[in-house]
Amino acid sequence: MTMRFEIERTSGRARRGRLITPHGEVETPVFMPVGTQATVKGVVQDVLEELGVQILLANTYHLYLRPGVPQVRMLGGLQRFMSWRRPILTDSGGFQVFSLSALRKVSEEGVLFRSHLDGSPQFLSPENAISAQIDLGADIIMAFDECTEYPADAERLRASIELTLRWAERSKKYFDQQKDRVPWAEPGGDRQALFGIVQGGMDHELRRESVERTLEIDFHGYAIGGLSVGEPRTLTREVVERTLERLPADKPRYLMGVGTPEEIVEYARLGVDMMDCVLPTRAARHGLLFTSEGKISIKQARYAGEESPLDPNCSCRVCRRYSRAYLRHLYMANELVAQTLNSVHNLSFYLDTVRRLRHSI
Repeated sequence: MTMRFEIERTSGRARRGRLITPHGEVETPVFMPVGTQATVKGVVQDVLEELGVQILLANTYHLYLRPGVPQVRMLGGLQRFMSWRRPILTDSGGFQVFSLSALRKVSEEGVLFRSHLDGSPQFLSPENAISAQIDLGADIIMAFDECTEYPADAERLRASIELTLRWAERSKKYFDQQKDRVPWAEPGGDRQALFGIVQGGMDHELRRESVERTLEIDFHGYAIGGLSVGEPRTLTREVVERTLERLPADKPRYLMGVGTPEEIVEYARLGVDMMDCVLPTRAARHGLLFTSEGKISIKQARYAGEESPLDPNCSCRVCRRYSRAYLRHLYMANELVAQTLNSVHNLSFYLDTVRRLRHSI
């Protein structure tokens, strides 16, 4: 079985459905917490299960460098390695390489870059990015793409989408040749799914062309990439909306790297099925917490004497037990548990937001 996608109900442009993967079913719209290095920062797997996390995102670039893909494959793939029995999606590493602008060189063959860990030379191509993801064993893997910076002129955008499309074809060809190699594969058994990525910057015509030509390659699902790279949020929404109009209705739509809880709801109502973002845990590490009454910076002195829960409308394990005063104390004392408790709450808030959204469709 390769991943299946079923739409169960619609409300306007919003869709409620199910992704059926080799490691379980995922209700959509879904928010995927980011487990960059095979871990969601500060939160252990049994707590993620308790929170109702259905699918995690892991990062090929980081795992490629440490502990190394052969090590993960030898240990049975990501699910066994990290003791996570539910679905996983891996990104191709393209965005992380993009962020190393001073340490990389892009060519037709791929990207030569220096490791951020030790400065050693490394190389990623469509073929070895797909090879790495096959060996990591995620349920859903991504084609290798080039994420274009913002702003970028027309010539740069054209060259970038052409390169991404050539890389997409190479990714699909290699995947079709090697897909039976996945660590948990048995003869005639389950298989991974491969998603293509639409690029084109903020140019609507290039986005249209990127969609049409990516569809011709025929992937199991389609992602909207190249956003949240510094552009205004109004422009992000416009690009997302117009791109969604051109994506097929019968395949999952994944918007990469967004956003705030409000944006998650907004994009799901436009027809996005899958989203991920580091914001819940990153904000938590800086003391920024999401609540039904708005954002709270727990470091503020006004919370020092507040015995009330962080969010009176939240039933997560943090809000059931701890006061704002105690959470502020932990944060100001630089206790490690502060990052854990803050992250658990923020993830719970995101997941509850999407859960309510699914119920409303």
